[in-house]
Amino acid sequence: MHLNSVLLFRRHLAPLFTAGSHVLEIGPDGDPSTYQREVTASVTWSTADLASQVDAQGDRLWGTGSGSELTYRMTSEYEIEAPDATFDIVVSGQVIEHVRKPWIWLRELARVCKPGGLVLTVNPVSWPYHEAPIDCWRIYPEGMRALCEDAGLTVELSLYESLEPRPRAFYPGKSYNAGRGPRGRALNKVKAVTGYPLTIAFDAVTIARKPVAGTTPASS
Repeated sequence: MHLNSVLLFRRHLAPLFTAGSHVLEIGPDGDPSTYQREVTASVTWSTADLASQVDAQGDRLWGTGSGSELTYRMTSEYEIEAPDATFDIVVSGQVIEHVRKPWIWLRELARVCKPGGLVLTVNPVSWPYHEAPIDCWRIYPEGMRALCEDAGLTVELSLYESLEPRPRAFYPGKSYNAGRGPRGRALNKVKAVTGYPLTIAFDAVTIARKPVAGTTPASS
């Protein structure tokens, strides 16, 4: 989980998790996941990911931990084996870009969310191609609003920004200290001090609510 995703979650999403909530995270990066560790309220945290992303030894191909830790091992990216209206919050980070048909996927997240509940997403805007196992989309807030509207959700917030520390010279890309190892990160610190341009990540964060019965969904 790269730094900007964590910072966006911490600022915009973590305060929405209240005590007693039943949460589903799609595509967690571990057990507990980075997002789960950011939540201080006492909640019930369930997880879901594709069964195809668990290898023959039971280890997850992406992220850390065992497939046995997942609450739901999905046989299809568009089907979660949970009843309708099960969760108060459905959250995902760095997942929707790997989904071939995100409009179908988001409808499924809305299905398992309770009326009045929240569907929360963080997705990359500036990151380069990164297959896990595929990489299909970069979606700006206007695109997220359209997808949420199609899924019958009301958007309360959708924006993209970077909260990462900014070197003197930067341009959009991926987190400049992501996946480079200790030597690479140390070198980038030196580059930042000298004014060498480095990339920082910009991501979109969206808060969408499932309307209660009798109300009409409307994106803000």
